[in-house]
Amino acid sequence: MIGICTDSSSQLPAELAVAYGIEVVPLTVTVDDVDYLEGVDLDADGFYAMYAGGHAPTVDTSQPSPGQFAAAYEDLIARGCTSILSVHISAAFSGTLNAARLAAHSMPVPVRLVDSGTASFGVSCCVWAAAEALANGATLDEAAQVAERLAPTIGNVFVVGALDHLAAGGRAAGLEDGDLPVLALRDGNVEVISRHTNAVDAVSAMAVCAIEWGQQLWVAVGHSDAATEPLADALHAAVSESANVLRVVRYRVGPSVGAHTGPGTAGCFMFPGR
Repeated sequence: MIGICTDSSSQLPAELAVAYGIEVVPLTVTVDDVDYLEGVDLDADGFYAMYAGGHAPTVDTSQPSPGQFAAAYEDLIARGCTSILSVHISAAFSGTLNAARLAAHSMPVPVRLVDSGTASFGVSCCVWAAAEALANGATLDEAAQVAERLAPTIGNVFVVGALDHLAAGGRAAGLEDGDLPVLALRDGNVEVISRHTNAVDAVSAMAVCAIEWGQQLWVAVGHSDAATEPLADALHAAVSESANVLRVVRYRVGPSVGAHTGPGTAGCFMFPGR
């Protein structure tokens, strides 16, 4: 049996983690000098509640330790896994993959590490596709190749309510006050796709971008805080109506990504499925 591991920066929803038996290693999210394990001590609702009343918490994130990865791998081995596929955020963005590599050296079973070449739910796209390949009989190397080759085919589109988080991080350019831009993360930079004066038009634009991404699409629709759930619901409904969208899952923009985008985020990732 082949086990699968990723980390919480992937924003992998419980629906997929449970369906495929995936181990998720939590990042540490530090909010106002207090450390939390993402998804263990702090979930999305708890995180965004810290912004209540106009408070702007100081948030930082740190990668899992090799010991945390070792514990996750050992859990998979205890379940009977004789090899492990471990898929993570691009090494260009984080040292997470290196921590996983250090843990893999001490394991009694083969651990195949995959640099997804992407970030956020893009990592989950790679995990999702590889898990489905394994479910359909792929070998460890074949599933790893599915994950490694997927990044260039993954699209994303989103809106954020806390644009100052992006601007402060130096990832967005050309944003203006008074409009609602639809954004995309491309090659590590946030680009403005279109501008709108209301949320309805922004959701319609995101749906069009998603649907036009390709044929036989798998789509993941995400939102941050409760205020953006109606946007995600509308986006989910819009993309689900398209005949070329085969599967849709929902996810939350958790603390490790919300640290960069803040409240008010909704959007989707999409890629050609099988």
